[in-house]
Amino acid sequence: SLEVRLQCEVEDIITPEPETNPPFPDASSQLPSLKSLSGSTNTVACEGTMKDSIPCLSVKARPVRMPPGYQADLVIQLVWVDGEPPQQITSLAVNSAYGLVAFGNCNGLAVVDFMQKTVLLSMGTLDLYGSSDPYQRQPRSPRKSRQFAADNFCMRGLSNFYPDLTKRIRTSYQSLTELSDSPVSLELERCKSPTSVKGSRKLSLPTDLKTDLENRENSFSRSRSSSVSSIDRDSKEAITALYFMESFARKNDSAVSSCLWVGTGLGMVIILSLNLPASDDLRQSEPVMVSPSGTVLTLKGAVLTFACLDCMGTLTHRPYEVWRDPHSADDGDKTRKRKLVMHSPSSSQDMGDHQFAVICSEKQAKVFSLPSQTCLYVHNITETSFLLRADVVTLCNSVCLACFCANGHIMTLSLPSLRPLLDINYLPVTDMRIARTFCFTNEGQALYLSSPTEIQRLTYSQEMCDNLQDMLGDLFTPVETPEAQNRGFLKGLFGGSGQAFDREELFGEATAGKASRSLAQHIPGSGGIEGVRGAAGGVIGDLTRARIALDERGQKLGELDERTASMMASAEAFSKHAHEVMLKYKDKKWYQF
Repeated sequence: SLEVRLQCEVEDIITPEPETNPPFPDASSQLPSLKSLSGSTNTVACEGTMKDSIPCLSVKARPVRMPPGYQADLVIQLVWVDGEPPQQITSLAVNSAYGLVAFGNCNGLAVVDFMQKTVLLSMGTLDLYGSSDPYQRQPRSPRKSRQFAADNFCMRGLSNFYPDLTKRIRTSYQSLTELSDSPVSLELERCKSPTSVKGSRKLSLPTDLKTDLENRENSFSRSRSSSVSSIDRDSKEAITALYFMESFARKNDSAVSSCLWVGTGLGMVIILSLNLPASDDLRQSEPVMVSPSGTVLTLKGAVLTFACLDCMGTLTHRPYEVWRDPHSADDGDKTRKRKLVMHSPSSSQDMGDHQFAVICSEKQAKVFSLPSQTCLYVHNITETSFLLRADVVTLCNSVCLACFCANGHIMTLSLPSLRPLLDINYLPVTDMRIARTFCFTNEGQALYLSSPTEIQRLTYSQEMCDNLQDMLGDLFTPVETPEAQNRGFLKGLFGGSGQAFDREELFGEATAGKASRSLAQHIPGSGGIEGVRGAAGGVIGDLTRARIALDERGQKLGELDERTASMMASAEAFSKHAHEVMLKYKDKKWYQF
């Protein structure tokens, strides 16, 4: 089990809320417990002690019997940070060719090597920018180490005894710090309303949880200018998109290299450079280096997806490892090399000296030319709503960007020119399940869960609509009726029921052949007296045949009984005569015969 610590480096004014703290017992009973407190924040001496670097689950070290199916090879856990539970993971990406898994949340990004089972990178979002942060966000005050646990304990106790006073002190102090940090402090503060101050306090709290749609709507309303307010600078920036691919990490690169593209909720794109071992034989021994390249790209809205096109406009898939059965018979050689596919469909030599990077956010899409990092095309997709899903797919031997908007519109854009191809109103998002499960696939198809047990499939391709009837699946597979088993003679003789014969089988064209054309054939209709008479005659005939068969069976059974009785009488007579002959010649000598 690997434990990862993700911590946001922005120092906010954190005061515990009364409703979020555990009930505070009597103060007299808590005073002796102060003596047992130590400097380590991991020591749980009382209810007020802050949890830090503690995992949520404990992994069993002993062997555990697992049911058949997928087996866990590595467990990665986020730990508690400064008394806060691990935040929800907002994005995750796995690459089998690199042997890496990357995931992020509102605190930062972590990269784990699942082949060597080591943590390569665990960094806050602000640290990923370095000196390339376009907003130049700084902490409100110099970062201080967490104080003695007893101080935190006392603050929690005071906040429980004096909740109203605590709120007023925190609000006033926070407004003063905002005035000192804001570039337009006085004029901006005069224009602020009480609701905006209250909103800034909520945004600065690290335990504030919002739904996905609320976060997106709030991120759209913020200004993306260089003079961003202190509220925007101090809010946590979540990782929303991750993508492994072979691309140019920097402007002066002459060849593609392994990269990790990171997208954030503020529309920022950060490129991380991956330094992998040159030979696959050294992959298990040499370490992998992950470092920020310094390249930062900007969009409007939270980043949703990435894609890479070669110089010819063909979609380049991410590298992957060809799957193999680890339990196969020919896998006995331990030195068997992995089969990696690094570039598809063309090799690195055929990709040319540049490529196109397609980035789509909740508001707009951009196409950048690499390695120059020049924005070639930009398209503002929506202004009044936001995108829920965006995927780069292939359609009719070309590549396009398919988007699903929150207002129910499905839009497609050509690549790399971002020319609108389709904009149609499909359905409004009335269920969060649709927003979370909607995805686009190749050849103009899309899927989503309409209910917990139903998958809805749709298409926006005319060619697929024309061939829709040929592609519909069958609920049942037609199977020919098997031939009846041959009945033995004795089973047919002593069986409980007679053998059923088909009239068509006995007298049909398959057995008797086709009738002469000169013979007339009467076919009774389905209705009328003739049909009723024909049906009644058929039933009477069946009953008559059943009675005749029953009589014949009884007659045969009677004959069999008579034969059995006669055979028994004959056997008794033969036994009697044999006994008499034995008694007659029993006492006679040989010379008396």
